[in-house]
Amino acid sequence: MSVEAMTRRSALTGAVVTAVAAVVGFVVARNSSAAKAKASMAAANGYGPASASGSRSGSQGTRLAALSQVPAGGGVVLAQADVVLVRSTSGTVLGFSATCTHQGCTVSSVQGGLIRCPCHGSAFDATTGAVVNGPASRPLPKVSVVVRDDSVYTS
Repeated sequence: MSVEAMTRRSALTGAVVTAVAAVVGFVVARNSSAAKAKASMAAANGYGPASASGSRSGSQGTRLAALSQVPAGGGVVLAQADVVLVRSTSGTVLGFSATCTHQGCTVSSVQGGLIRCPCHGSAFDATTGAVVNGPASRPLPKVSVVVRDDSVYTS
């Protein structure tokens, strides 16, 4: 078994090939759609909706749910609207983004005063949206809601 010594020429050739590959990789990555900015509500950003979810229907806002669908002392996740509705035992209804601020997963449930994300275990206070358990480091953004005629609407 013979071992060849590395020559100056082979080391220089390897360095040039590596430099060219790095430049080509940079150019390809820079022009990739993955490098483009995402909308604020895109899953990978996880900042929640840019404004109240759903399209506007005049000045009334968008109907999200019947009040009876939001249990007192609990809540409901409306994934299609990207909203979590929470109802206190006194009847106050609050809205939060359903997009976890960690990596953009949709939260899955409201139980025991917590809004829970199934992806990495983050939990948020159901009355404030504040992080109770990470890895999320930012609270869930509030979504302005109003109760009118036994229904919950965006406001």
